[in-house]
Amino acid sequence: MKIQIILGSKSDMPVAEKAKKILDEFSVEYDIKIASAHRTPDYLKELIVKSNADVFIGVAGLSAALPGSIAAHTIKPVIGVPVSGKVNFDAILSIVQMPPGIPVGAVGLDRGDNASLLALEILAIKDNKLTNELENYRKEMKEKVLSK
Repeated sequence: MKIQIILGSKSDMPVAEKAKKILDEFSVEYDIKIASAHRTPDYLKELIVKSNADVFIGVAGLSAALPGSIAAHTIKPVIGVPVSGKVNFDAILSIVQMPPGIPVGAVGLDRGDNASLLALEILAIKDNKLTNELENYRKEMKEKVLSK
């Protein structure tokens, strides 16, 4: 598996759908699991330690501790996706304000799509085919903008 997506709860699935759409478009292998940083910490750790993923994406709202909890158990890249709610700043700040030594990359609120694109860019460092596909994706985006 290339990318492991972990959701803090089932309610985060609409954000994961955005991530899935991009990964399916690029035919990159991924898996999605639900594991709470607070309610299932042992299961979360087991999931991370046993995973053969190259990149992790943690999707969480409220306190959004999930991406940081993932990062605490791996040295592989972790991308955090804050999920919108009644108080959006909580999730955003929880993900971007990690302590020194345990970094988490962060994308915008509900941006599962950007999390997948960032994960693909990380994988493309060692995958020329994926690099070409990403370049074509950007070219298509540019053409869509210019055609309007």
